[in-house]
Parts: sequence; structure tokens; C-alpha cells
Amino acid sequence: MVLFSEDHIQETKRRGRIEVICGSMFSGKTEELIRRLKRAKFARQRVEIFKPAIDTRYSDEDVVSHDSHSIASTPIDSSASILLFTSEIDVVGIDEAQFFDNGLIEVCNQLANNGVRVIVAGLDMDFRGIPFGPMPGLCAIADEVSKVHAICVKCGQLASFSHRTVKNDKQVLLGETAEYEPLCRECYQRAIREDQQAASPIDRQP
Repeated sequence: MVLFSEDHIQETKRRGRIEVICGSMFSGKTEELIRRLKRAKFARQRVEIFKPAIDTRYSDEDVVSHDSHSIASTPIDSSASILLFTSEIDVVGIDEAQFFDNGLIEVCNQLANNGVRVIVAGLDMDFRGIPFGPMPGLCAIADEVSKVHAICVKCGQLASFSHRTVKNDKQVLLGETAEYEPLCRECYQRAIREDQQAASPIDRQP
């Protein structure tokens, strides 16, 4: 029996490539990453999964999606560490790639050039709508980019933006529904204007 992926590339044959799964929070990035990695394991490929050590929201070690699907992973502090664990590996999965250093771009390139299938998932933009970490560079060198979407909690349209609902200007703020909400472009722009007005209220005359 021969197994094929969605783009009809034979999963049982070693072929280097980079696949990027990107989008806003709550868009199903990690769920799609886990799905592809489990398919590769089912095809009896040698799989290794990595995530940034700072991401301990659901588990210290496992990669866990918002809907509680999980897969065992290796937490690491820097992208260079990936190369220490990937000898004799067919498929490498990387979650929350936006939290890694820009060296991840070259690491993924090197792995793909050596015949490894690399599947990367991460936020393409931070809460300010700015391209996040190494993600734009990874999208540029990828063989395939899958943009996934959440549903806007304000209007129900497709959401591409992660709006931060708490007052914190740090780019990296681990959080869930208490700290972020997915919004479409129009609702995101409206929310940003409301945030700015709340931060700089106009003094009213008595």
C-alpha cells in the first residue's frame, strides 16, 4: 500500500522539502502540524519534533494544540540544537517557530538540502500585525506555504490577526483566550483604534 500526502508527494520516499504552516492564533496551525507528523509516523518514517523551551503552556515537553491533540517533542533553546538531534531522521517538525532565532532559516535549509522533510508551524504576525521572528524568511524559502485561518470572534469572517486583549507591550507573551482573540482585518483595525483611544483618553472639561 502506497501512502500519498495531499500534494501527492510520496511520503515513504525520502525527499527534502520545507513546508510552512502559518496564521493567527487559534487557526489550527499546531493541529495541522501534528496531523502531518502522525501521518509520517504511520508511514514508518523517522520523525523528530521540536518546540521552543519557553512554551510550557500545556506541557513542558509535548506539542499540544488548542483542542488538546498532542505529540511528543524535544524542547530546545536555540535553532542550532536541532542539528544535534536529526541524524538519520526523515521528517522534522517544528512548532511555534516564531519564538526561535533567525538561525532557524538556515537550519531548515540545511536539513531540506540533506533530504529531510521539514514541517514548520508558527505565527506569521505578532499582536501588532508585524511579521514575527524567522517566519517571513521561512515562508520565502519554503517549498509550500499553508496559510490557515481562525474565525473572527467579532463578526464570524476569516481571521488573520491576533489581537492582544491585555495591556502588555512585550512581543512575546504566552497566552490563550484570556490574552488574545482572533480578528479579521476590519475588526482588528477597529480594535486597535479602540485600544489607542483607551490608552490616551481625552481630558473632559467639567
